[in-house]
Formats: sequence, C-alpha cells, structure tokens
Amino acid sequence: MNGHARTFAMFALVAVLIVGTGMVQSWNSALLILNMGLVSAVMSLGVNLQWGFAGLFNVGVMGFVALGGLSVVLVSMPPVGEAWAAGGTRILAGLALGAASIAAAAMTWKRAPRRWRGWAVAAILIVGFILYRMVLSPAVDAVESVNSASTGYLGGLGLPVLLAWPVGGLLAAGAAWIIGKTALGLRSDYLAIATLGIAEIVIAVLKNEDWLARGVKNVIGLPRPVPYEVDLQRDADFVARAGEWGLDATTASTLYVKAGYGILFAAVLAVVLVLAQLALNSPWGRMMRAIRDNETAARAMGKDVTGRHLQVFILGSAICGMAGAMMTTLDGQLTPSSYQPLRYTFLIWVMVIVGGSGNNYGAVIGGFLIWFLWVQVEPMGQALMGFVTSGLSDGALKAHLLGSVQHMRLLTMGVVLLLVLRFSPRGLLPER
Repeated sequence: MNGHARTFAMFALVAVLIVGTGMVQSWNSALLILNMGLVSAVMSLGVNLQWGFAGLFNVGVMGFVALGGLSVVLVSMPPVGEAWAAGGTRILAGLALGAASIAAAAMTWKRAPRRWRGWAVAAILIVGFILYRMVLSPAVDAVESVNSASTGYLGGLGLPVLLAWPVGGLLAAGAAWIIGKTALGLRSDYLAIATLGIAEIVIAVLKNEDWLARGVKNVIGLPRPVPYEVDLQRDADFVARAGEWGLDATTASTLYVKAGYGILFAAVLAVVLVLAQLALNSPWGRMMRAIRDNETAARAMGKDVTGRHLQVFILGSAICGMAGAMMTTLDGQLTPSSYQPLRYTFLIWVMVIVGGSGNNYGAVIGGFLIWFLWVQVEPMGQALMGFVTSGLSDGALKAHLLGSVQHMRLLTMGVVLLLVLRFSPRGLLPER
C-alpha cells in the first residue's frame, strides 16, 4: 500500500470509528469524541512541529495548553469593577516593578564590569523583589477579598471568546520565547527536565494566584461561540425543525451545539494542517529536518541552529496554546487542577509517536485514534471484564477485577505504543 492509499485508509478508519460510535452508543458521544479528537490533533501538530521537524524533546506541553486556557478567561470574561477598584492598578504596578527588576538585572549582567557585576545583579534582584512584594501583596489581598465566593479576581476584557484562541497562541509563544532563550542550549534530556519543570511552575501559578483566574476555585460560565442549549430549546422554529428531524428539542439542541464546535475546530485544524504542510515542504522545512538529522553538518554549512530551534519551539508552543484555548472554550470553565503535565503530556506524545513523527497527517491520525481509545477503552474493558468474570461467584476476586477496569486506559496506551514501536517503528503514517 503506497503512502497516499495508507493515509486515506487511516482517515477512513477514523471516520468509521466515529460513525460507529454514533450508531452503537449515541451521536452525542460521537460528536464529543470528534471535538476532542480535533483539539488533540491540533496539539499533536504542535508537538510534531517541535519533535518531528526539529527533534526538540518538549515535555512541558501542558504548561502551554494551560496558558491557552488562561487566555480564555483574560480575553472573554467581563472585568470585575470592584476588584479593579480595590487593587487592580496596584497589581499591574507590582508586576511592572518585577519585570523592570529582571530587565535591569539582565542589562547590568551584560554591561557591568566582570569583577562586581554579580554583586550588582544580586542587589538589584533583592531590592526589586522586596519592592515587588510590598506593592503586589496588599493589592492581591484586596482583590481576592472582593466577593470571593463568586469572583475574587480581576476578570478579563469582555471580548468575543473566539479572539482568545489566537491570543492563547500568542501567550504560549511569549512563554516559549522566554523558555527557549534559557533552555534551548541544553542537551535533549536536560531540555525535557527544564520544560517539565516550567510547566509545573505555570500550573502552580494558575492554582495559587486567585487574583488571576480564581485558582482552584475555578472560573465557570465562560462565554461560548455557539448558542446555549436552553436558548435553542426556547426557539419555536428550532423546536419545529427538530420535530421534522425526528428528535426531541433537548437532544437536537445538544447535537447542534456540539456540531457547531466541531465545525469551528475543524476549520482551525484545517488551517494549521495546511500551514504545517507548506512549512514541511518548503526550504525552511528541509533546513529544519537537516538540522534535526545532523546539527554538526548544519552548523558547518552556516545555519543558525539555536535560532532555528527557538523559532520552531515558539511555533509549536503557540499551536499548543491555541489548542488549550479551544479545549477550555469547549469545557466552558477553567479548571487548573485538570492540567496534569505527566499524564496528558504522555498522551500527546503517544499520539505523535503512534501517528508517525515528522508526518503531519500522522500526527492528526494519532490524535484521533489515541483519543478514541482513551475514551472507549474503559467501557469496552468493562464489558470485556464483565464477560470474563460472568462465571465467577461473587467475592473479592470478582470485585477486584471489575474494579480494576478504570486502570486499563494507561495500560492500553502502553500496549498500543509498544505494538506500534515493534511492528511499525516510524508510526502508522511514517515520514516520507
């Protein structure tokens, strides 16, 4: 089977799985799998850009996804006027002081005489930190005390939620620039440790800085780019059309909303995929793969390896940030505790490796297939374990086997990864 036929067969398999889910289980479940599969495919493309194109081992994917989720709150939620009056301006002043202290320390390190620049940088950072905390801490306390049961944070800009998606990409790109300037010179294993640590820091900030996005109290009721189900159910024309389709208003409204999300996500995926394919087949893409395959030879040919690594690291992180904004919009709430770097970063890496690193279509296929398995393994395992234990009498062994079904997800991901690495080491759709 040639490459094009294999690609077509893989996409046909994904379509069959999703349609089969709709026919066997429910169309709500099928659309839910489709929507999260689209988001997962966008994330996989971002990681594939970094690993498949450039060989960068980024284990901090969830940090950039979390920044994308934060952007939805900062862009779309209305500002909390009382909180801004209580200490919003002082918080901005404190953050500006902190940034100015870091910038002054960096400038001093570059320009001061070597013999005393270390002491000067230390003094600037210590004084800057003291001033920063003196301004920020009382302002944070004032903001978080404003109706903390429902707000207790500054809110956002009150703009359309779709604007948060590119803003999430920009926010993740800015963080990637800072990380890349400090960590991209490290060896691959140290880069992995650094990116994982930074992702944990980002998520810890989201969990603990209540003034920013309510921390673990979560921000709920995020604006949506599609109608609310209850509004559709009150629309007489929609109810009439639902009756023509043979559906009740509740089911029809749910399907309509999920289909609307699916169209928006599919449009984003199509744009990102087309751009990724153009980049892959361009001279820039060939240069990136040459750097990935042999950095020493690329340097000898005059290529700026570190600069190109920074470039692709920023691009891949921006795509992950945009996917994070899409996922938070779909959820309708920002829940910082749901961002688990080790668990979900592993899942995204499985998507890329199983699909075929270096192949954009493979990354998309991996995103769909692995997410389908992630969702469906537990109910399938429940049915399988029920059949296996049907002949056992009620007791500790049967209860243990039935209770262990929830752990089959990670086991299945590991088995799938091992099988693919054994029988198709370059993935289901290998790089050509």
